[in-house]
Amino acid sequence: MSKNVLVISTSLRSGSNSDLLAQRFAQGAREAGHEVEVLTLRGKDLGFCTGCLACLKAPRCVIDDDANDIVEKIGAADVLCFATPVYYYGMSGQMKTLLDRANPLYSADYRFREVYLLAAAAEEDEHTVDGTVTGLTGWVDCFEKARLAGTVFAGGVNAPGEVQGHPALEQAYGLGRQL
Repeated sequence: MSKNVLVISTSLRSGSNSDLLAQRFAQGAREAGHEVEVLTLRGKDLGFCTGCLACLKAPRCVIDDDANDIVEKIGAADVLCFATPVYYYGMSGQMKTLLDRANPLYSADYRFREVYLLAAAAEEDEHTVDGTVTGLTGWVDCFEKARLAGTVFAGGVNAPGEVQGHPALEQAYGLGRQL
């Protein structure tokens, strides 16, 4: 059965390692017969959540920027995949901002059940990604029908494109293929 897959690359750096991981995941998902949209936060206008909680009464955030359209796509996807660089052992700030702005989905009839994380970092230690996983898990746990279904970590990559040849590219592709 074909799924609607949304891949969100959160790096603001063109040609980033997390972008390349996102592209490989998307390729695998397409080859498995799924409908895939790859979206980048680069060039998007995302304001910070102000904590006004107006979204609990309305289906959209009152801040009029690109986050509303992205959050609508998140709610309509069967599968979500977030690709992020790891900054100071956590997800990128723009990814965190997007997750905060997705608050209107808590009371919505969201479709996603599977959430995947692709992360790239200059640090090689396998625990470098732990904070990023914890942060995304905290968001996913707020959606009782969803689960963090898989994580790929590319450590030891810094400059754009350095992930080429890294085993994480094939792992990302494999996750996409298994959907």
